[in-house]
This record gives sequence, C-alpha cells and structure tokens, in this order.
Amino acid sequence: MASGKMSRAEALECSGCSQACHVMLYSDTKSQLFGKTPIKHIVLMQMRFDGLLGFPGGMVKPSEETLEAGLSRELLEEIGIALPISVEDHVESCFAPASLPSFSSSRLILHFYVKKIEEELIREVEKAAASTASDHGLEVLGMVRVPLYTYRREAGLSYFLSHSFIGNARSQLVRSLLRLHLVAPDKLHEALAHALQMHARSAKDLQAALTYTEAQKRDF
Repeated sequence: MASGKMSRAEALECSGCSQACHVMLYSDTKSQLFGKTPIKHIVLMQMRFDGLLGFPGGMVKPSEETLEAGLSRELLEEIGIALPISVEDHVESCFAPASLPSFSSSRLILHFYVKKIEEELIREVEKAAASTASDHGLEVLGMVRVPLYTYRREAGLSYFLSHSFIGNARSQLVRSLLRLHLVAPDKLHEALAHALQMHARSAKDLQAALTYTEAQKRDF
C-alpha cells in the first residue's frame, strides 16, 4: 500500500476512511466523423459542477450498501439510469491525490470501475443524463464523449487531454485507454505531448485575458 494503491478488500478495511466510486462507461462503434475518420470507441465522461472533467459516480457508504450498489445509485442520480455494476468491473482502489479539493488524501479512497456496454445503451445514457437525471444542471453539467481520434494534427484527443480534470481522472483515462487497447501507445503519447504544448499557449491567452480584466477593473 506504499504507492497509495490497495485492493478492494484492503480499502474496505480502512477505518475512518471515506469511500467514493466512479466508472468509465464505453462501447465500440462503427460511426465515422464527417463520414471519413473512424471513431472506433465511445468513452463517456462528464463536466462537473466545478468546471472539471471527471467520471460519473460519487460518495458511497459501505456500512449501508456495497460499493457497487452505491455506485449504481450515484449513476441513477447523475445519468438517469441505474446501470448494474459488478465486482468484476472494479479496476483499482487508491487514496485520493492531495490535489483533490476539500479532502485529505489520507482519508478518502477512490474506487475506479470500467464497464463496457452496447452503443445503443450509451445513447440511452446520454439522452437520460440530459432529461431525467436529477443531478443534471446541478452536480453534473453534461455528459461528454472523449474524442479518441486525431483530426488535422492536434484536434481531438490532444485538445481534450489539455482540459482540467478532477483528481486522478486524467490518469485513470490514460491508463484505461492503454489497458483496453482503445488508443495505440504511440498515438496517446503524441496526443499528450501536444496537450502539454497547448497548456503553454493557453497560459498566454489567460495572461492576456487577465490583463484585459485588470484594465476593466480600473475603468469601472
């Protein structure tokens, strides 16, 4: 447990620890972008209330429910469908990173699941998340698909990876894409390298915006 990772059983034995579960839902697809670029796989994430990208899920109470039942309950609230989650879908458990807002990394354990479903069900999830999910517009601002393709050099996965993610959601996504062979290692490496370059450009844009608003404050 020195690395912060632990088994599901070890996590449940942690006295006084809070527990949270999240899941990556994905499917295969034959769809093509603009009828030319194969999409191949659909991976769902969500825009959270705090403006960060993350996976659907939330806090669970092992004293009252299993981790999987708690995650299914959270999914009903966030995507409008109570998808059944099994122990077999569990991928990893670890302490939350110190950068996670509002929690001490030593007191919150994150459980990550990956579940493959049919494309038809993915579409139902997307519709329900925007129409019947009780948390839509509140804790969840919308479901998004991860663009796994690269369109015109950098557009697509590179741009997506340059956004801000909650906690270790970006690393969970990257590891899952590699483990499931959804993106080739060299393509993912290239996308991450481009994402780093975009951060430098974004910093300049933010500085320009900051300078502009500072001037507006003086004139107000």
